[in-house]
Amino acid sequence: MSTLLFLLLLSLSSLILSQSLTLPSDIAALQAFKASIKPTTIPSYSCLASWNFTSDPCSFPKVTHFTCGLTCTTTSNPFRVTQLTLDPAGYSGTLSPLVSGLTQLVHLDLSGNNFFGPIPASLSSLPNLQSLVLRSNSFSGPIPPSITNFRSLQTLDFAGNSLSGSLPNNLNSMMNLRRLDLSFNKLTGSLPMLPPNLLELAMKANSLSGSLNKSSFNGLTQIEVVELSQNSLSGTLESWFFLLPSLQQVDLANNSLTRVEISRPTDSEVVAVELGFNKIEGYVPKNFSFYPMLSSLSLRYNRLRGPIPLEFGKKQKLRRLYLDGNFLNGTPPAVFFSGETGFSGSLGDNCLQSCPGSSELCLKSQKPTSICRQAYGGGKPRAS
Repeated sequence: MSTLLFLLLLSLSSLILSQSLTLPSDIAALQAFKASIKPTTIPSYSCLASWNFTSDPCSFPKVTHFTCGLTCTTTSNPFRVTQLTLDPAGYSGTLSPLVSGLTQLVHLDLSGNNFFGPIPASLSSLPNLQSLVLRSNSFSGPIPPSITNFRSLQTLDFAGNSLSGSLPNNLNSMMNLRRLDLSFNKLTGSLPMLPPNLLELAMKANSLSGSLNKSSFNGLTQIEVVELSQNSLSGTLESWFFLLPSLQQVDLANNSLTRVEISRPTDSEVVAVELGFNKIEGYVPKNFSFYPMLSSLSLRYNRLRGPIPLEFGKKQKLRRLYLDGNFLNGTPPAVFFSGETGFSGSLGDNCLQSCPGSSELCLKSQKPTSICRQAYGGGKPRAS
């Protein structure tokens, strides 16, 4: 929709609603927004079906027109639209760039519909936007580089679309961003420097590659959740990562990591770590047992060898431990089977001795002796 059409809609809005309470440019932007959605995909019961522009969008009471989908501020004169939150009614269409005319918009949420096409670069000209949620649609193409121009944005959620290409290089310029979710897209490349005040980072189920570099997480003293599973991340996960001061939950499963370095923490809030289904070699990192809050650890289906560190049997807070699908040998700590700790997980599909078949931890049978001998070259190495 062209600028000329926007000006036409603005003129019509001014004529039709000359006595309106809502700013005419806001009305024109709403008209352009609705006009970009296929009428056949607007159910009679939906919010958009009630958008009838013979009535003022921000007037009260909302009995028959504009019954939902909009929030306005009534403290200004004229009234301004501050929130556009559609119901998940299956609307299909493109997102009109002219929605950027809603310059007082604080929240934009179109999740759970069938919007398609590119994400308009013009959205970045919304100066007051704090929450942009476009998840579970069919948007495609790259993430507009201009998205990093947002200065007030706190939540950015594009999960569950078909976005492709690499991540914008200057994400770290989004100083107020707290939650970033780009999961379930087709994004490629490596992680750039991240916004410094992030609390939650989710980019699972993409095609991100390369190693996790310390420079990407530089200054992230508040990050609590990192979800990067189902990508193609590789190389070594270095010791600095688990020493991020506020880190609590980590999910890096289903990648191609080959090594994990763990240092003893002086203090840590890490509660849950998921590193399953990678290509991690070496011994089970015993320093995980010194993380005071760690209650759930998964290293399943990697290439780990040697015995299970005895330190894990002494860690009272550890409640879930998944080490199945490796080449671990020796005898598991007896405390795992005492029945007094509420301990759960799996130690199956390894090369362990004396893993009692009566325990749920050992329900998966151990690997055949021939495979274990081959893995160890006929010997049984000791942990360093």
